[in-house]
Amino acid sequence: MIRAAITDCHKYWCLEGFEQMIVLESIANLTVTRAGLRLLGFQRWKNTITWLTRKKTWRAAAVSPAEFAARVARLEEAVASRLPFRTNCLVRSLGLLWMLGERGIKAELKIGARKDSDHFEAHAWVEFEGLVLNDAGETHLHFIPFQEAVTSLET
Repeated sequence: MIRAAITDCHKYWCLEGFEQMIVLESIANLTVTRAGLRLLGFQRWKNTITWLTRKKTWRAAAVSPAEFAARVARLEEAVASRLPFRTNCLVRSLGLLWMLGERGIKAELKIGARKDSDHFEAHAWVEFEGLVLNDAGETHLHFIPFQEAVTSLET
């Protein structure tokens, strides 16, 4: 465990400055989102994120918004797997939506469902311009998304 922590610490210091900032922001966003969902529930927490990011706009940078969003999603996923608590797809998706919204990237939260024998299952993921950002592999393909977008960060 100590060896893994040292390795993670070394990897952190090898990241670029903005990536280090995304890692720290991911830790905070995932922690706060997990608590926000438990305390406020889905709808209120989603509305809070929407309100917090309502006037943000993408500032042209050296990379496209889609490329930047994909990098943020990869970093957030790495952070989520190393937290001392478990996060589910909804926590990770809302956290990612919040981080992207803070940078003016208007992504969409998608929620899909499926019934497998006697079990009802749901899954959440984030899309930007039709690109799935935070779903490793093709998990989202096994769920039928609700017809309307559950939320976007546009009001």
